[in-house]
Amino acid sequence: VQLVESGGGLVQAGGSLRLSCAASGITFSLYGMGWFRQVPGKEREFVAAISRLGESTYYADSVKGRFTVSRDNAKTAVYLQMNDLKPEDTAVYYCARRDLGVPASNRAPRVYTFWGQGTQVTVSS
Repeated sequence: VQLVESGGGLVQAGGSLRLSCAASGITFSLYGMGWFRQVPGKEREFVAAISRLGESTYYADSVKGRFTVSRDNAKTAVYLQMNDLKPEDTAVYYCARRDLGVPASNRAPRVYTFWGQGTQVTVSS
């Protein structure tokens, strides 16, 4: 299983970025996916999750209304559109594959078995 994130970078507050996560080595449509973020010295934080067919999505309160998670099962990819970015969104963002059968509403990192290497998002004020 390989998950590779891309699309991070430096952006000014109020700007937008779109993160992508390309998956390989799995039957992608069988698995729900999630996005997390982490800053040094803090625990990994749930950002968003999507069900295996994309019909259900969940968001952390801190990003609700600004971020949108989506997926393209034909391309075996999951995306995170981030709008109205704030300095507190600065973090390394990770995509992860949720364990089989676990609902998207479960936000615990422990139910995600495989993780990408992360992509840095930096929002300047």
